Amino acid sequence: MKAILYLEDGSAYLGRSFGQSGEVFGEIVFNTAMTGYQEILTDPSYHGQIVTMTYPLIGNYGVNAKDIESSSPKASGFVVKELSHGFSSWRGEQTLDEYLKKHRIIGIEGVDTRSIVLRIREKGAMKAVISTKRFEEKTLQEDLENFPGIEQRDLVDEVSCQKVFLWEEEAPVEYDISTPLSHPVKSPYKIAVYDFGIKYNILRILKTYFHKVEVFPFHTPASRIQESGADGVFLSNGPGDPARVLKGVKATRELFGKLPLFGICLGHQIMGLAAGARTYKLKFGHHGANHPVKDMKTGEIEITSQNHNFAIDEKSLKNIAADVTHINLNDHTNEGVAYRNAPAFSIQYHPESSPGPHDSRYLFERFHELIKEIKGA
Repeated sequence: MKAILYLEDGSAYLGRSFGQSGEVFGEIVFNTAMTGYQEILTDPSYHGQIVTMTYPLIGNYGVNAKDIESSSPKASGFVVKELSHGFSSWRGEQTLDEYLKKHRIIGIEGVDTRSIVLRIREKGAMKAVISTKRFEEKTLQEDLENFPGIEQRDLVDEVSCQKVFLWEEEAPVEYDISTPLSHPVKSPYKIAVYDFGIKYNILRILKTYFHKVEVFPFHTPASRIQESGADGVFLSNGPGDPARVLKGVKATRELFGKLPLFGICLGHQIMGLAAGARTYKLKFGHHGANHPVKDMKTGEIEITSQNHNFAIDEKSLKNIAADVTHINLNDHTNEGVAYRNAPAFSIQYHPESSPGPHDSRYLFERFHELIKEIKGA
């Protein structure tokens, strides 16, 4: 079936639809990972976004029930150069087309993804629509102008859990064989997790280290976390503008200095806002599995998995008791902060990978050791 991808700047790309037919609006971004399309599609941080894959052939190893990062795809739409309509993997259970049809996600193939990526790099991330129903550019443009951007939407509320629950699944050993932390000794500590749109693999790895991992909705007050008996608090990744997550920022501010804190991605930005820093929207964000990050203490370079549209303004950190721990070597944006007046640190990128390299898994061990130090055991 014929489909159109229409961008806010008036660019139009005609192609073929796959997955669900219909129409979907979102902010268009691109991801530079060569593999991991299933993890990308199910990452809640992509909620409200149309994802363009830079690797030209997508779907060749199919989809399975294990390589998911949430209960269902969270990306609004999917753009690829060429869709593989079959798959050749012993782990594959269905085609990508079948998977997207099942979950009513609209995709488009047969478009020049190189041109789309170059346009996003030049113009920045922008609103876009994929449609199989209409092709009149004037009406699509009018609707795009009226469609709210991600800065205007409360996306975290749409992906966070609704009830408190315990996570039980641990990360398989084979996920960690490339690191010295393959067999961590599980501690008796309990972790409270703020779910701003958390990925399953974060929870799997936390459960590998900690006896009890309890997940709370994003709006949970700090008092409830303290009453839970948690020994540490984890702030998760998630979609959208951190400045809109007011309850999360307030709770984090109230928890500073009371419990050890570790934040990833959106959680990193929320922790920064809680401490008094500022955040801003990146031109086209960081999305991929090949971003070089420098550890400012050791000088070592990590190749990291990233998925974020906002960043902490490093200049604003100069007015608070904080140290920059990591920077992005592509654009020198902030990738990590440690706080001097509280047992708290955060990272902009994704040490749990899925997809991506395992260079940064040591950060979970650092969180574990921080709690041990505070507990004196």
